Amino acid sequence: MTDARPLGEGGAAGAPSAPRDAPSRASGPVRPAQAVGPVPPARAVGPVRPAQAVHPAPPVVVVAASAGGIDALAAVLGPLPRSFGAAVVVVQHLDPGRPTALPAVLGRRVAMPVRLADDGDALRPGVVLVAPPDRHIRLRPDGTVALSREPRVNFVRPSADLLFASAAASHGDRVIAVVLTGTGHDASGGALAVHEHGGAVLAQDPVTAAFAGMPAAAIATGCVDAVLALGEIGPAIAALAAERS
Repeated sequence: MTDARPLGEGGAAGAPSAPRDAPSRASGPVRPAQAVGPVPPARAVGPVRPAQAVHPAPPVVVVAASAGGIDALAAVLGPLPRSFGAAVVVVQHLDPGRPTALPAVLGRRVAMPVRLADDGDALRPGVVLVAPPDRHIRLRPDGTVALSREPRVNFVRPSADLLFASAAASHGDRVIAVVLTGTGHDASGGALAVHEHGGAVLAQDPVTAAFAGMPAAAIATGCVDAVLALGEIGPAIAALAAERS
């Protein structure tokens, strides 16, 4: 008969039990916690500046003229001061085969600087840009102008319809469109676009126009906000620009 062996305290038969006083494995000396230096005081923060006000883009005045337009443009733009707070872009139908002296002619009768537009020019308050002969002119959303020799619109290049429509699409209710003397119906479609985008549309009274075709066509669309005598248009532009500044 075999002897019964006592169970070790580990519980397994025949397994030797660990001595009760077996020392734990050394883990090395415990290092004291390093002292943390004094916490520097929080740096003083200067006064918080209020957010700067975001100023809206200046208004844009787009003007269309054809036959008889030089005198009409001078009468409309002449009363506006050199400090006028809106950019001005003019389409005057010109002979495509000859250089134009229109900026120089207007510059002698208008307080604001007047110059022929170049592709990429920035719109600037108090500056009049004139579309070059035989070039369409459009306004871009970034506040610059684009020139092109795309096909004629309404038999003309530059086309006031293209100028007005691009101004409406890029500048919305900040546009003031003006239709002056001229033959044909250029600017009528563009005037409708300006109206639909919340801009203002002024037309010269056809009775006072050297050629009634263009202002009459714009009026016939039903989108013209005011029909004015030539001498009333400049002050009306100034008032509308002040409202939109």
